[in-house]
Amino acid sequence: MNLTISGHHLEVTPALREYVLTKLDRVTRHFDQVVDINVLLTVEKLKEKERRQKAEVNLHVKGKDIFCETSHEDLYAAIDELMDKLDRQVVKHKDRLQDHHHRSPKRLNGDMGGPIT
Repeated sequence: MNLTISGHHLEVTPALREYVLTKLDRVTRHFDQVVDINVLLTVEKLKEKERRQKAEVNLHVKGKDIFCETSHEDLYAAIDELMDKLDRQVVKHKDRLQDHHHRSPKRLNGDMGGPIT
C-alpha cells in the first residue's frame, strides 16, 4: 500500500502525519485490498476570520477509486469527518463486492422458512 500525505499552504507536521495514520487504521482494518492512498491537507485563506481547513483523500482499491473531502474550521475535526465519510464509503464498497443477493437453496424450492401451518 502506497501512502502519500501532503499539504497545500501547510506544513505536514509529524503530529498531523501520525494523526492521519491512526485514523486510516480504521479504514484499512475494514478493507485490506487498498492499493494506494493520497491525502491532501489544505488551508484556505479566505479572510483572516474565515480560515477553512480542508482535508481530501483519494483512495484507490482494486477496481475503484474512492474520493472524499471535508472542510472545517479545525483541521483535526476535518480529518475526523473525512475518515468517517471514507469509512462509510469503503464499507459500502466492500458490501457490494460481497454479493449477498444469491438465492438460497431453501427459497428455490418455495420454502420460505416460516412456521408450518
